[in-house]
Amino acid sequence: MKLIIGNKNYSSWSLRAWLALKQSGLSFEELIVNIGGEEWASVRRESGEIMPSGKVPVLWDGETVIWDSFAILEYLADKVGRERFWPKDDTARGMALSMVAEMHSSYQALRSQCPMNVRKRFEGVRITDEAKADIVRVLQLWAEARARFGKGGPFLFGTFGAADVFYAPVVSRFVTYGVAVPGFAQAYMEAVWEHEWMQAWIEGAEEERWVIEQYETAPRT
Repeated sequence: MKLIIGNKNYSSWSLRAWLALKQSGLSFEELIVNIGGEEWASVRRESGEIMPSGKVPVLWDGETVIWDSFAILEYLADKVGRERFWPKDDTARGMALSMVAEMHSSYQALRSQCPMNVRKRFEGVRITDEAKADIVRVLQLWAEARARFGKGGPFLFGTFGAADVFYAPVVSRFVTYGVAVPGFAQAYMEAVWEHEWMQAWIEGAEEERWVIEQYETAPRT
């Protein structure tokens, strides 16, 4: 398997696909492209079958190509067993699926105002009301998942799974922009941040020399 991803410091969708592959237990090769470089536009134009959507991440499994992080996770779940990613309990699985789908399609204000930047730490960031509403919604979902289904471990549904894969970039955003969270959320964030796979990704981000200037300044309102 080969996974094409963007900069580890900035590409939240790439992080999700990469974590999904780690969760699958399957061996894979990662290919990193600099999404902020001048060559990126030409890479997208000339990618053809290599990157069908012109975006990252993209997973190649033999002759099979899968793009979009949610599609990659679902493909892997079908391949290795869905219980590796999703809770066995119907009610818990229903909530996990809904949380992942909501993360995949929502939170535009948080995404745009607080882009992922693993290496950076901002202080005194002024966050818009729209982004604050996104943060509150995320914390509500985390609280419900932890309270109802988190007894088996420190993650949203106890053990590490699809929901944690998809909310890992949010954890990174909260760390970068100094978002104040209640104690239960802080404990959850620490569990994600200290996970060995997340630490490996962070190490890779810190080793990168690519810089995208537009993501290096604090958001303004």
